Amino acid sequence: MNYNSRSVVVAFSCIALAANAGCSSLSPPFDKMKDSQMTVYRLQNFEPPTQPQAQAPSVGFQLPDPIRQWIQAGASLLPPGLLPPGLIPGSAPPVAPDASATPPFHGFRILGYQQISDASMKSDIVDLFGQKSNFQNATSGCMFAEFGFAIAQPNAPLPADILVSLSCQQVQAFNFAWPYPQTGITPDAEKKVAMIAQKVFQGR
Repeated sequence: MNYNSRSVVVAFSCIALAANAGCSSLSPPFDKMKDSQMTVYRLQNFEPPTQPQAQAPSVGFQLPDPIRQWIQAGASLLPPGLLPPGLIPGSAPPVAPDASATPPFHGFRILGYQQISDASMKSDIVDLFGQKSNFQNATSGCMFAEFGFAIAQPNAPLPADILVSLSCQQVQAFNFAWPYPQTGITPDAEKKVAMIAQKVFQGR
C-alpha cells in the first residue's frame, strides 16, 4: 500500500470513528460524566403573583413575554403534560408553594424529579451539554427554567447543576465552569431537551 492509499484509509477510519462517537468528543467536564449519578427536575418556570384576600380576582395574571411567546409558538414541542401548570389559558392555576415541600432547585419550585439509571439516557444528557454545537449566543437575558439537571462531578463535593429554560432559550450553570462562551440553546438542542424530558417523565 503506498503512502496516498494509506492516508485515505486513515482518513476514512477517523471519519468512521468520529461518526460512532457522535461526530466529536465531549467537552470537559462532561467527557467524564457519562457514568455519573444524574437527576432531572421538572420546574415551575413562573410563579404568578399572589393576591391579597380582600382583592377581587383580576382578569388573570400576565405571563412574561418570553413565556407567552413560547406558549404561542407551541411550547417547543413539549407535550401538554410536561408544561408547568397555569401557563395555558383556561388550565388550572399552579398550586401555591408548600413551605414543607422539597427545597427549590436554584430558586425554581420542583414539580417532579427522576434519578437517571439508564445508560443510554445518561449518554443523551452528557451529549446534550457536552457538544458545543448545541449552543449559540443567547438572545435574551431572562431565565424561566422548566427543567434542571444535576450531574455528579468526579472528585467534587457538589454536582454540576444546570437550569434549562426553553422559553428563554438558554441555560445557566452552577458549581462548575460552563465550557462555552455561549449559553443560548439552538433549535436542535431544544428538540433534544424535549425528547429527554418526555422519555424521563412520560416513559416514551
